[in-house]
Amino acid sequence: MSERKFPSNQHMDDHFDWVQFMPMAIMHLGLIGIWWTGFTWASVSLCVGLYIARVFGITGGYHRYFSHRGYKTSRVFQFVMAFLGATAMQKGPLWWAAKHREHHRDSDMPADSHSPRQYGVFDAHIGWVYREARSNPDMDLMKDFSKYPELRWIEKHQYMPGIITAVVCTLIAGWSGFLVGFLLSTILVYHATFTINSLNHMFGKQRYLTGDDSRNNWFLALLSLGEGWHNNHHYYPATARNGFFWWEVDVTYYLLLGLEKVGLVWDLRQPPKTILANEKAPTQRIIDKCAVYIAEGFSAEHISANIRKRWEGSHMMDDLRSHAHDKWSAAEAYLAGIELPELPSADDLKARAHKQFKIRHEGLDRAIERAQAMLHRSVSHRLIEDARGDHQSASA
Repeated sequence: MSERKFPSNQHMDDHFDWVQFMPMAIMHLGLIGIWWTGFTWASVSLCVGLYIARVFGITGGYHRYFSHRGYKTSRVFQFVMAFLGATAMQKGPLWWAAKHREHHRDSDMPADSHSPRQYGVFDAHIGWVYREARSNPDMDLMKDFSKYPELRWIEKHQYMPGIITAVVCTLIAGWSGFLVGFLLSTILVYHATFTINSLNHMFGKQRYLTGDDSRNNWFLALLSLGEGWHNNHHYYPATARNGFFWWEVDVTYYLLLGLEKVGLVWDLRQPPKTILANEKAPTQRIIDKCAVYIAEGFSAEHISANIRKRWEGSHMMDDLRSHAHDKWSAAEAYLAGIELPELPSADDLKARAHKQFKIRHEGLDRAIERAQAMLHRSVSHRLIEDARGDHQSASA
């Protein structure tokens, strides 16, 4: 199975850019100033209101509209949602949505910019933004929205909405309005939304087999206004709601319903009944993604070395050398007809699969069988290569 490894960005440096990270660090340190300004009713009200509004700008605007087109709206309100999302200071809607579409294309594979499985918790949470090779989006994915000049304008002036918000907060409630109303709410919005990339791929439950580590987490769903139903979302992203069932609280969807009532948005896409019933058969790509992960837990090189050590001096290795000398396919057929020692058992593969994906599904059983076949083939190829090398050395 082929895997993308940032082929278009191989010339870029993936080191952490501490200079670019300094504004983020300074924003966090700036919260110390609240010790002197204190909290006021006005500043706290601004903080709470802006937290809800800007998280919605990200979840309802950047995510469910610009990334997935989960509903329809007018060109004017499309601009309003882009502006609102930009007040959260998470770059422009085109950059954000392009990176998110990449995430769904490559979720938890090496080309996924913010996978905890591949790059660790810090990079998944925030570090990836400050690594050039992973922060540059594939803008070809955004041809549907990049045609609008007003969206390109927001993209070019991506920090202006946030700066305007900061000025308004200061005018309303002074320094406390700036530090509590604007800065604290900005930091809270950052981490509430960043947890979906990091913690939501680590903690929670999986209802659907998606081939990645996405999970449903009710606590993160509350913090992020519904984004925590992340396994639901990865199973069927083309919908306006992440909480598929009534008991899955999804504030973003409720707000979208309110906007639908007043005619600002319409055609909110819903998950089909087959999706809710988990009746959609996993694609071969999902099966392969699961199989790759399961197989990677066992070193084919280490297994083949142990087999070779066990067979050395026996007729097994001599037979393999003989077959490898004749023809590669003959050696493959020989190994296919015998039981290879040291290979993980079906129970070993199942244990790794169920520990990671936390779901019982016939598709996962197929992935386990696929992983077993992948390991057998990989180990066989290494043994054949070693056997051919032995024969060539002996001939020399």
